[in-house]
Amino acid sequence: MTGAYILGIIAVFIAAVFLIGLQNRKNEERSFKKKCADEYGAAPSSRIKRQRADVSGYYKSAEKKFSIDDITWNDLSMDEVYDRISYCETSSGEEYLYYLLRCPQTFDNGTFNKLENELAAISKDESKRIHLKETLHCIGKSGKYSIYDYLPLIDKNSAGSNLVHVLMLILMVLSVLLMSLFNFTLGFLILIIAFAVNMVSYFKIKSALAPYLMTFSYVLRLMKGGEALALTESDIFKDDISKIKECVSKLKGFSRGSWILSKGYGATGSGNPFDIIMDYVRMLTHIDLIKFNSMYKKLKQEIPSVRKLTEIIGYIDSVISIAYFRASVSEYTVPELMENHGEYQIENGRHLLMDNPVSNSFAAKKGFLITGSNASGKSTFLKMCAINSIMAQTIHTCTCTSYKAPFYRVFTSMALRDDLSLGDSYYMVEIKSLKRILDSAANEGAPVLCFIDEVLRGTNTIERIAASSKILEYFASHKERALCFAATHDRELSEVLHDRFEVYHFEGDMKNGDVTFDYKLNAGPATKRNAISLLKTIGYNDEIVREAETMAKRFEEDGLWVL
Repeated sequence: MTGAYILGIIAVFIAAVFLIGLQNRKNEERSFKKKCADEYGAAPSSRIKRQRADVSGYYKSAEKKFSIDDITWNDLSMDEVYDRISYCETSSGEEYLYYLLRCPQTFDNGTFNKLENELAAISKDESKRIHLKETLHCIGKSGKYSIYDYLPLIDKNSAGSNLVHVLMLILMVLSVLLMSLFNFTLGFLILIIAFAVNMVSYFKIKSALAPYLMTFSYVLRLMKGGEALALTESDIFKDDISKIKECVSKLKGFSRGSWILSKGYGATGSGNPFDIIMDYVRMLTHIDLIKFNSMYKKLKQEIPSVRKLTEIIGYIDSVISIAYFRASVSEYTVPELMENHGEYQIENGRHLLMDNPVSNSFAAKKGFLITGSNASGKSTFLKMCAINSIMAQTIHTCTCTSYKAPFYRVFTSMALRDDLSLGDSYYMVEIKSLKRILDSAANEGAPVLCFIDEVLRGTNTIERIAASSKILEYFASHKERALCFAATHDRELSEVLHDRFEVYHFEGDMKNGDVTFDYKLNAGPATKRNAISLLKTIGYNDEIVREAETMAKRFEEDGLWVL
């Protein structure tokens, strides 16, 4: 078998690998285009979700005038709301969308006008929409690392020294010269030892640098994606793309010669023979580590440009995500937000996370006190209102037919529990939660919109009625600073506060030994009870149920508890 024949076989093999890779890439592009088309108007497809700590990277590093606090975020299951809204293709988009939902606008600065123009353009033009998604998809995700966690470290620290790496390269060159000119055996032995030392140290060093290499790789993909966006003829994000060009231009020095670093680090490998060969070259010579230190210095000089580039691409990705979300819901409305004090109105409001939600409407000039049976819909109603209010001031989209309200700072006190780490009982957690709302209402800023479920449930009846009535009265008497929606089982509160709050209720009907609910908001206080009836429904002893009913009726008649 001749050498030419062997070279021919190798050439055919390399060509076949290249053509197969090219065909696979075309198939992936067609598949992704179909996915983009199919997903528009549908719920987000199943995708690998990043850990919430990573998604929150930009939110933690950005300046915030007001943000949804952790209690409110957790009360409303906002992580699930985020997952329902997110169609993002990039880590930058995921993090920017999370930031949007955590930081509602509390005044009109023209942001929403720009957003609506962009959403309208994206919704009308499918080809541009899919092209933008393809470009963002090529940027992709940064894996388990957030770029915002490592940019401050790059800014704070200095690049490592290349002295040892360069000395080892010189030793390899000298060993090759020794092999060629003087002593082959000795030269070969020195070369093998140098290779072995480099291989052992390579993985240790690269493991420590993994987050930084991922950051570098992601910045390079952002630059490539930014250049692709700049080449689009779309004028949807014209001003943003102009800023992207400026950032990419400033980072050119950083990207020069970046192919020396492992291509697509942290992403799925291409299987390209050249890349495989280069991986071994990097391992033996450390040329990528030498290049890393050089790039580190250049990136450190342009940290502001990296932040700006990441932020703008994240914004574009999140806007497209909002457009996809709007197309996926059966009905939505663009909210009407007022800078001056006015009524808080929702028509046919629905809870985003429920499969078959019951809609409710209201117009509130003052606070709402909501009574009603267990499991009748009080908590769901409060959450529906709060989530729609947050979405109105973040993604400018509400799951209702009409939303009209002033700008608010939204707070909740709902799904509380004992805090064992601080040694706080449920009641202590509850009163601290309520105090943070009272303090916020007293501070400067937009008025507070608060939702409280079962006020002071963690203490005895007498003190609960006394304290909760005064807390709620405080909100009612400061209506320019706060609007309060509170749910309670205590009928006494509706009697004490009937002239300070609008009283509404949810109720259930007992039919054939079972309780049914229509989940509709009704005017006035609740007139029915179902807590004892539910005991019977799930099989409690008849004697317990009967005597409990007798005790309850006796208390209603004469105000005394008698066994």
